Amino acid sequence: MLYMYIYIYVCVSQLTCCKLSFGKPTELYALISILKMKRELCSLVFWKAIFAEFLATLIFVFFGLGSALRWPAALPTVLQISLAFGLVIGTLVQSVGHISGAHINPAVTMSFLVGSQISLIRAFFYIIAQLLGGLAGAGILYGVVSPNVRGNLAINTLSNNITPGVAFVVEMILTFQLVMCIFASTDSRREDNVGSPALSIGLSVTLGHLVGIYFTGCSMNPARSFAPAVVVRRFTNHWVFWIGPLAGGMLASLTYNYILFPSTKTRSQKLAILLGTYVEEESWSDQQDNCKRQSLECDDRCNKRGVGFGLPPAGCSE
Repeated sequence: MLYMYIYIYVCVSQLTCCKLSFGKPTELYALISILKMKRELCSLVFWKAIFAEFLATLIFVFFGLGSALRWPAALPTVLQISLAFGLVIGTLVQSVGHISGAHINPAVTMSFLVGSQISLIRAFFYIIAQLLGGLAGAGILYGVVSPNVRGNLAINTLSNNITPGVAFVVEMILTFQLVMCIFASTDSRREDNVGSPALSIGLSVTLGHLVGIYFTGCSMNPARSFAPAVVVRRFTNHWVFWIGPLAGGMLASLTYNYILFPSTKTRSQKLAILLGTYVEEESWSDQQDNCKRQSLECDDRCNKRGVGFGLPPAGCSE
């Protein structure tokens, strides 16, 4: 029975490489979608990306918060903190961008989800990894510095008597410009010389801090705000540092992906991306070659297990 299931799984997966015309086989498409989502969860590449988000957020929070600690010998300046946050983001984008996309920020992940550029499953695990990575980074920093230096661990607070409403608007604007920069600098459709995404994104983070520190300490990243707040157990006006960045990021995604530079993907393709079942289009000859290759691989595997039914992959011509 197990061998039969293996054979059916392989052959049903092959249906996706062939242009079949079943009318509207809802149940079959649902089965294929479930199998594809399961395949993503079982993929080593997927979990490498999750770990990359965890590790990158850990490093980001450790270096970012560390730059804002109040050492008795020399208090940090706004320029120093801004450069530290920008440099660490630029470094991490260059380091793990090809592995996970280097979101390192729940607001960025949600903006990619709104723009139909990431699956729901991947977005969920990314955000969990980012929050856990931030907590780990803040916890390590808390443990390695002395009590007179760690203070409140550079948590985000409202400064200069601004109201929560103003803080929300500021965080929304700061994150808006960051996410716009991310989409523009990583858009594969651009034919002009984009330059270095790591540099442009790092400068965008630096810019946000040069202005935002005077208002809220500059969050632009719920994971950055959540981690020290949990460690020192201070959550005053904490909602600002979630709702503001999330709103700004999603607004930037809608603006870029649906107004300024709309995607050419159809609704069904966008839905497939959200469900984790989207596959880039291939030429018909490539699809036929893939079908034949998978047929041989399927027969080899099944023959070795004693279940060689001698069937060609469904929908593929001999």
